[in-house]
Amino acid sequence: MALLREKWLPRLRAARAAALDVAFPRWCVSCGGLVETGELQHLCETCLREVAFVRPPHCATCGWPFFGEVEGSRRCPHCAELDPAFAAGRTGFLMRGAGRVFLHELKYHQGLHLRTDLRGLIRRADSLREFVRGAVLVPVPLHPSKLRERGFNQAQFVAEALAAEGAAAGVADLLARTRDTPSQTRLDRAARERNMRGAFEVKPGAMINVAARYVVVDDVITTGATLNACAQALHRAGAVNVDIATLGHG
Repeated sequence: MALLREKWLPRLRAARAAALDVAFPRWCVSCGGLVETGELQHLCETCLREVAFVRPPHCATCGWPFFGEVEGSRRCPHCAELDPAFAAGRTGFLMRGAGRVFLHELKYHQGLHLRTDLRGLIRRADSLREFVRGAVLVPVPLHPSKLRERGFNQAQFVAEALAAEGAAAGVADLLARTRDTPSQTRLDRAARERNMRGAFEVKPGAMINVAARYVVVDDVITTGATLNACAQALHRAGAVNVDIATLGHG
């Protein structure tokens, strides 16, 4: 019986998936076309090829790619005014084209169905995947009022997918957002840093292992103010080795 199940179960699953594709066609979130083939369910092969995945060389602080020869500093202009409380950072792809559409649909338009494609995108982000190996991933938290309003934390989704694909040590819900800060979207770097100052703390009773490597995870990095504030909170609680990782870089 076990041998029969082992033989026929994959075929039955494939047949079920094919039937669902006929009954409920999959549409590309970027171009709106039909997704007929490929590993991802909501990005067609053409749009997937347009995702600007980051490859080395890249900024050691935030992961922004360097184009051409690299000499001198390994920090990019995005990090020139940042005083990082973390050691290093990586990102998966640049926030342009299909990658930007994908993350915006997930974050701002209740695109929860896109969660199934997060691991597929991360599989293609080799540098990001290797970066989190063995680390404890700490998602950037939402304020409770924002979490109630949105219904989910996209950073948690990214952290879980990254842990599964990157052989991380696990995901730890260590941080709390203590202030419901205004949106960062229209703020410059200085305003973002002021906005985030003291906005996070380690949850009461949370245990910090001084021997562990922690990687703070968010969906997108722009100036790094939010991730930096999270890293500062972890350091205040006793963490020694703290890095950051994001799926997108804006």
